[in-house]
Amino acid sequence: MSRAELPSRRTLLAAAVVAAVAGSAATASAAVPAAGATRPAVPGRVAARTVDNRAWTTYPDWRSGTAAGTRAVAGLRPGLVIAEAAGTTDYTDPHTGRTAAWEYATWTSPVHRLAVPSTEAIASWNARTPEGTWIQVELKGTYSDGTDTPWYVMGRWAAGDADIRRTSVDDQEDGKSSVWTDTLAVDDAASGLRIASVRLRLTLYRRPGTRLTPTVWRLGVMGSDVPDRFTVPASTPGLAKELLVPRYSQEIHKGQYPEYDNGGEAWCSPTSSQMIIEYWGGRLTQEQLSWVDPAYADPQVCHAARHTYDHQYAGCGNWPFNAAYAATFPGLQGVVTRLRSLTDLETLIAAGIPAITSQSFLKEELTGAGYGTSGHLMTVIGFTADGDVIANDPASEDNEAVRRIYKRREWENIWLRTKRYNASGKVVSGTGGVCYLYFPARPTSRRRKALAAVGVR
Repeated sequence: MSRAELPSRRTLLAAAVVAAVAGSAATASAAVPAAGATRPAVPGRVAARTVDNRAWTTYPDWRSGTAAGTRAVAGLRPGLVIAEAAGTTDYTDPHTGRTAAWEYATWTSPVHRLAVPSTEAIASWNARTPEGTWIQVELKGTYSDGTDTPWYVMGRWAAGDADIRRTSVDDQEDGKSSVWTDTLAVDDAASGLRIASVRLRLTLYRRPGTRLTPTVWRLGVMGSDVPDRFTVPASTPGLAKELLVPRYSQEIHKGQYPEYDNGGEAWCSPTSSQMIIEYWGGRLTQEQLSWVDPAYADPQVCHAARHTYDHQYAGCGNWPFNAAYAATFPGLQGVVTRLRSLTDLETLIAAGIPAITSQSFLKEELTGAGYGTSGHLMTVIGFTADGDVIANDPASEDNEAVRRIYKRREWENIWLRTKRYNASGKVVSGTGGVCYLYFPARPTSRRRKALAAVGVR
């Protein structure tokens, strides 16, 4: 989170897409690429479906793909592992310069035709990667004009950092779409071109000559086409409930670990992630935290920053990396999606599921925040009797100050809009309802119904 109206790293990566979609020659300063066609929201009209989620999580799901050296495993948490290597390759880590040989095996999903032809697509995954293993996730789309994208790398990931540096990959484009850190976006949404279908490809790596293997439990993609809008229709309050979620401030970590983006305002995402992980009972051991300077409070937040850090993006705000980090805790899974309304959030809160939301705003647009931001994550934990949003906002001076109440109408607009004016009066993008959801690997029936109601399974 940036306290000033200064471009974030995600902003700079997204600028070209924002400018193309907005049709503006001005320099864009936005949290994410703008999403959606240029059609206004119409008050009183039932919103069209704007998001489609597809996840592979079950034994039949893993059996349905095309395997080269991988096999599906059954059990309480079905997944995918290396059965035997399909080949060996060298990988030169761009962030260390080290070259090493790796055995690999692959799995390619069936084609998923998006129920919402999309301007953006985001992949997310949950996996276990013991030392000596890592994974790569790729996405290939088919456009509405019948042509295909290349295979885009959406992440090279390991839970730790002993073998490779966790990384996104820059400079991927084909003249019609581009990858911006963790998001595949159509370059010119106003043209009407959309991503009509997608496939995902997993490559599992291990040290040669070993029987090590990653285990992937969840692989998914979220496609979206959110209409351009500066404002959204007001929702009607429907729930008064507050979840007891731990409170952590990112601000008490200012200046800590420059190699992981220096703490403070840069750590809103891992701080929010750690709050919800601990809400679900996730705990780190003293051994896991032994690397943290003992003078630092809340060492688990430092740990979250290190283990969500994207060495290409040079920050902790890679959305799928945060969801994948959450799923390294036993019994948890995580996804990146978009929600349509505060009503969706109320559905989740009613079932006991908090959410991490992404928003950008001027200081005067969110009463009581005390700052403006070009991109910030906070944790929604409930609603007051008047329908206002109760949030654990990590952009607080200390842990005691983290719990905030924000006006419902202001909050839903800064979260759900796709266009806004920055401090210079320029049109830039909003996040369009992006959120992370972390929840049990085996949710109760009530929680499954709530997740299904917002399009997640």
